Formats: sequence, structure tokens, C-alpha cells
Amino acid sequence: MRKSISSVQNTFIKQLVLLKEKSRQRKKSGQFLIEGKRELSLAIKGGYTIESLLFYPDLFSESEAEAMSSYNIDIIEISKDVFQKLAHRDTTEGVIAVVNSKIHTLENLKLTSKNPLILVAEAPEKPGNIGALLRTADAANVDAIIIANPKSDLYNPNIIRSSVGCVFTTEIAMTTSEEAIVFLKKYNFNIFSAILQESEPYYTQNYILPTAIVVGTEATGLSEQWREAATKNISIPMQGEIDSMNVSVAAGILIFEAKRQRNFL
Repeated sequence: MRKSISSVQNTFIKQLVLLKEKSRQRKKSGQFLIEGKRELSLAIKGGYTIESLLFYPDLFSESEAEAMSSYNIDIIEISKDVFQKLAHRDTTEGVIAVVNSKIHTLENLKLTSKNPLILVAEAPEKPGNIGALLRTADAANVDAIIIANPKSDLYNPNIIRSSVGCVFTTEIAMTTSEEAIVFLKKYNFNIFSAILQESEPYYTQNYILPTAIVVGTEATGLSEQWREAATKNISIPMQGEIDSMNVSVAAGILIFEAKRQRNFL
């Protein structure tokens, strides 16, 4: 008989609320919540292990829930009150999953290309910016993204939402700037740091060989160590009154220039 939970006071539901709201609980348990059909399908495609699936039958059909039983997971029908308690956004399609986290170390980073292109983001703070960077990385099909000196939990609901599930389909490592630089130099990457000081226009550089494009925050930019470690410091010439742009926009410009050059290979 399928499980059913109707009370928001249920002990299991209370645990899931903590997963939704508390980074500390996500790290302690090694689990997080996913909501939405697209996000769930991308997590499955990305090789994530689904532990439980909760569905609200008015929005997610019995047949859809039954189809998930082939993954050998707990299927739990929930009431409207429970669904609204767990859902992070109003437009979720009636499905929430409990998912096991992955380990995002440099040692676990899988680079299958002989000529990889990597995006490095140093100390991004806003979940929306991190999500947008992940979308940009996915759009350009980069080989990996390294988040250096992370300020936010990767499985924050706002990152998952703003990345529209790209957090599940992109190779991601989280580490320090020092360790990232050692890693990139060990594997002979050309490092292009987006920084104003002593920089050259981004379009004058060659991104054909193994390349890491490094971006920082709008407020403080990149730390000094990235300027010193760079093969070249690059910049996007500004033609208006301001001297910076949103980090995901800047990353997109730089990455797609590298992709444009590589299309000639």
C-alpha cells in the first residue's frame, strides 16, 4: 500500500522542512529537496540518487507517480497543506523529491575532453548569480565549473531554481582559490582572469588550448592571486558610464568567444 501523509506536523515532513530551509541540515544529512518535473528529470539524467518522491495528486498524476516506482524509491502521496509547506515556489508541478547530494571536490571532477574549457567563479555570493552562471555554463556546454571560495550551499533552493536544473547536469567542483590554481597549473591550463588591472581585451586572446576563464564578483572582482596566476588578464571594454556588468553576462561573453574560436578546429 502506498504511503500517504496529510499532516504538516508529521515528523518526516518536519525533517524535510529543515532540508528546505537550513544549509546546515542539508550538509549534515547529505540530502536536499528538488521540486518540479524538469528539475527532477535533469537530476536523474545527472546520475543523482532519488530517495523519496512526494506528490500532490491534484497537480501530479497517479500515473506519473507510478512511473517513478521503477527507480525503487518511496512514493508518498501528500495533502495540499503538506505540499504548500514543502514547496519553495508557487509554480511547482506537484512533485517534490528527496535526493542524495554529490561530493564536489576537485578530485571528483570528471574531465573527459582532451582540450577542456572550464569556467571558474570566485566567491559568488548571490544564489541567483550562481544559478545564472550554471545556466551559462550549460548553454555553452563547458566541461566544468569550479566555484572557488564558495559563499553559498550548492543545493540552496534558490540556486536550483535559478539554474533551472543545470546544477544537476554540469560538472562542478567547490574548492579554495589556492587549490584551484594548483589544479589548473598541474594540468597545463591557460588561465584567463577577468580583471581590469593590466588587462588586454578579451577578443585579442587565443582560447584554443585547455582554458580556464575566471570571473569574480561585481563588487570586489577577483583576488590578487588570480591576477598573479593568470596566463593573461582580460577585460571586456565598457562603452557606457559603468565599469562592470553582471557576472553571468560577463562570463557568457567570454565563454562564447572561446567557443567561437574552438568551432574553427
